Amino acid sequence: MSLRLQLLQVARLAPRLLGDSTDLVRDFYRRQFNTEGAAGDRAGKPDLYYTIFALAGSQALDVPVPAERTQAWLAMHDDGAGLDFVHLGALARCWAALGVERMPAPLPEALLARIETFRKPDGGYEGDPKLNHGTAYGAFVALGAYQDLGRTPPHVLELVRSLKRLETPDGAWSNAPGLPTGSLNATAGAVTLIRHLGFPVNQAVGDWLLAQQHPGGGFLAVPGAPLPDLLSTATALHALACLERRIPSTVHERCLDFIDTLWSAEGGFHGHWADDYLDAEYTFYGLLALGHLSL
Repeated sequence: MSLRLQLLQVARLAPRLLGDSTDLVRDFYRRQFNTEGAAGDRAGKPDLYYTIFALAGSQALDVPVPAERTQAWLAMHDDGAGLDFVHLGALARCWAALGVERMPAPLPEALLARIETFRKPDGGYEGDPKLNHGTAYGAFVALGAYQDLGRTPPHVLELVRSLKRLETPDGAWSNAPGLPTGSLNATAGAVTLIRHLGFPVNQAVGDWLLAQQHPGGGFLAVPGAPLPDLLSTATALHALACLERRIPSTVHERCLDFIDTLWSAEGGFHGHWADDYLDAEYTFYGLLALGHLSL
């Protein structure tokens, strides 16, 4: 199962906790698509990255998507020439969400050839040309694109080794070598990737993840951060599930309370307590977190 389908499988469980509010989220996702079949960013501009989450959220809740219009919009991007790394990966994942059988025959190989130009000397991936090392997020983008297009990245062992170089002395991961402390999303990404590829992970990282809880519920992006956020909460819960680590009941209840504070009757979720916006991305993280908490 690909990374995308793994996340989607969990997000499909969110209605167990959403209950009657599920229809509000369905309506929210229906509103994300414009007349071209694209979803907009926070400024309303059509964006491949946000379209990933609009498609994923719609599929998780069985909301029909404007597939023909979206396909035509994706085709306008051709083989992704001129796109940055993140949006190139988003293009691949959007096609996969619609169905790879809709893609022109040469397109998967062309997209992956472009993805491969972002490979770093250590075997990892990263979109910043100024960096000579891969990152956990870059690995997630690249592996997701390969899997969604039915391929496997070349030299997978080198990819895993590149993540090893990002380990921190506190037993976590960062997005750069040599840092003294880890960050939650890099750690969650590394755990998910390594386990997904069939390699072992030190179970002690589960303790590090659980230590990033905020007293008010949710998880912190980095140790000592002032506020928890929904992305970190969703990825922490996902990584803990990958480790087969059950969370204590108190953590479970606090997470539910935290997510409830981010809910809007408009059908979406805010990213954190200081976030005034609703978007397809954070709403999908809300579904992912609720899916894990429903198990």
